Amino acid sequence: MGYEENIEDKKLDLAHKYGTMLPFLWNSGSDCRGFSPPRLWMNPIGEVTMTMKKKILRPDRIRKIKGGFSFIPHSFLSQGFLADLHQNEILLYLFLVLASDRNGLSFYSYDAICTLLGLDLDQYINARDALIDKDLIAFDGTIFQVLDLPEKPVLPAAGAQIGRRQPSPPMDIVQLADRVIKRMPS
Repeated sequence: MGYEENIEDKKLDLAHKYGTMLPFLWNSGSDCRGFSPPRLWMNPIGEVTMTMKKKILRPDRIRKIKGGFSFIPHSFLSQGFLADLHQNEILLYLFLVLASDRNGLSFYSYDAICTLLGLDLDQYINARDALIDKDLIAFDGTIFQVLDLPEKPVLPAAGAQIGRRQPSPPMDIVQLADRVIKRMPS
């Protein structure tokens, strides 16, 4: 019972039976030549399963493990950890994963991290503290450890944001010049 045979009847049957689960069937129109959804199969219980037929696009460029190797578990994406992070937190977390050894340890200084990632000190501290609050990393003042993921994303305590340093609001050139002039000795 493949996708190729009698596509319109199957699409209509599946769309009526599983319309809420498979919205692409409703919107794919009668001519599917420009649209290639994943293959659909009915299993013996009558449930729909989708499988994607994959092919190597560049066989000459298949990744191989050479030397060091970093990984992020698929659950980081599928269980909502990634969606829970802000942009600078994602940036710092990915950097720490790449920089860490097999135990998750790394010891880059804050100035090296800020320079490499293009973060100012407040952005770095906020991202680091948020990752600690979310139980993704540990930090002892010198060494970082990327931790094994908790069972589910950890929501920081309500008061965790109160002590956090807030970055200065952006200034335009006139405000900056005025500020510099006021600091100059008369």
